[in-house]
Amino acid sequence: MRRRDFVTLLGGSAIAWPLAVQAQQLAMPVIGYLGVTSAESDASRLPGLRRGLHETGYVEGRNLTIEYRWGGYQPDRLPALVAELIQMRVAVIVTPGLLSTLAAKAATTTIPVVFGVGADPVQNGLVASLNRPGGNLTGINVLSNEFGAKGLALFHELVPGITTIGLLGNPNNPTIDDQVTRDVLAAASAMGIRIQTLKATTDAEIDAAFVSLVQARTGALLVSNDAFFNSRVGQIVALAAHHAIPVMYGSPEFIVGGGLIGYGASLTEAYREVGLYVGRILKGERPADLPVVQASRFELVINLKTARALGLAIPARLLALVDQVIE
Repeated sequence: MRRRDFVTLLGGSAIAWPLAVQAQQLAMPVIGYLGVTSAESDASRLPGLRRGLHETGYVEGRNLTIEYRWGGYQPDRLPALVAELIQMRVAVIVTPGLLSTLAAKAATTTIPVVFGVGADPVQNGLVASLNRPGGNLTGINVLSNEFGAKGLALFHELVPGITTIGLLGNPNNPTIDDQVTRDVLAAASAMGIRIQTLKATTDAEIDAAFVSLVQARTGALLVSNDAFFNSRVGQIVALAAHHAIPVMYGSPEFIVGGGLIGYGASLTEAYREVGLYVGRILKGERPADLPVVQASRFELVINLKTARALGLAIPARLLALVDQVIE
């Protein structure tokens, strides 16, 4: 081959190769992830999401790109963030939580939205019905209201002698906070237990809530399943240990970090379901035809090391119900 022909061939390849790579990149689907909280807060959700995507043949960074947008606990930022995702022409938007789902619903009627929420999707206007969502939204309901009455009953078995229990909620998440508070108060009244309601939206307010518990001599605490609290596992577990207060959490993931007892839907499993739906939509299914999944896997997790540190003996009946015991 003559040198001139070789250089021409090489030059043509140099042009064609980037174009081929660019075409491959353009063909790779892009999904958006719109969260109102932070990357730290959503750390327990993302492994499940990626697992579900992988089960449908999609691997982030290999044949799928995920564009993450977090509001940093500022809901008023969500409209601008979802507008960015829409401008990027993402194929699907994943929305953890009611606020981000409502923002996505208000912004688009064409891009599929797969949500993970703890409030009733029908009552909150997300879908027409659970079986036939209609429109461009579907997803999973993790049934946060399950934590209220059932969680209190399980907790009372662990600390039967305590007559006043605190309830820590996040007023910035009013749909879940109001619902859980109503359920807990109703159940507590029937059980003869007094509830001390506490609210927190910042680290300082979490600290102040524990001070209030100590001052009121409240013997135990329920922490609602909330994204903000889930991002403050270390702080809450450390305060509970420092003040020797038994705490029940609405998310089993807390217990791995040293919490005492947790009851609720597994976030990892819930977002695996979200990932499965995203994969199915990328392959051509319509969200309108995908029924909203009702979380069916609720976990009761107890940390025996924490229980021993608090001087608590786990009743045999409660141990029989436990899904996971952490030694």
